[in-house]
Amino acid sequence: MTDSNPSYGPFFGVMGAASAMIFSALGAAYGTAKSGTGIAAMSVMRPELIMKSIIPVVMAGIIAIYGLVIAVLIAGTLDTPDKYPLFKGFMHLGAGLAVGFSGLAAGFAIGIVGDAGVRGTAQQPRLFVGMILILIFAEVLGLYGLIVGIYLFTR
Repeated sequence: MTDSNPSYGPFFGVMGAASAMIFSALGAAYGTAKSGTGIAAMSVMRPELIMKSIIPVVMAGIIAIYGLVIAVLIAGTLDTPDKYPLFKGFMHLGAGLAVGFSGLAAGFAIGIVGDAGVRGTAQQPRLFVGMILILIFAEVLGLYGLIVGIYLFTR
């Protein structure tokens, strides 16, 4: 092992891949659960709106895909310690954390907006377009993390 390729170098890459998947999946799970409870509560009175109201759940699931993409990219480049520089490990850790934490934040936003938006849309159908716009802005937070993660990954 050399100074630039220590034996613990791949640890940071593995932690980046794990962070991307864990935190983005947490965000997606929260968004799905929170939006799902809103859909369940709304569907008691307006069951015809169930399929229209599933959009926040789908958008929350996309957040987990962002984490999966970075985790697979990082895992695909992991190598033995003598061929994996510490710099690359740190960059992969940063990429995973960027995607993971932005996915967590986006999932929280999607869950809260999805829950309130679905319940509100059941009472006032004109709220639907506004809910979709807010959900798009929440989803884009995760996309920003993916962009930064890919940029860090390629460095």
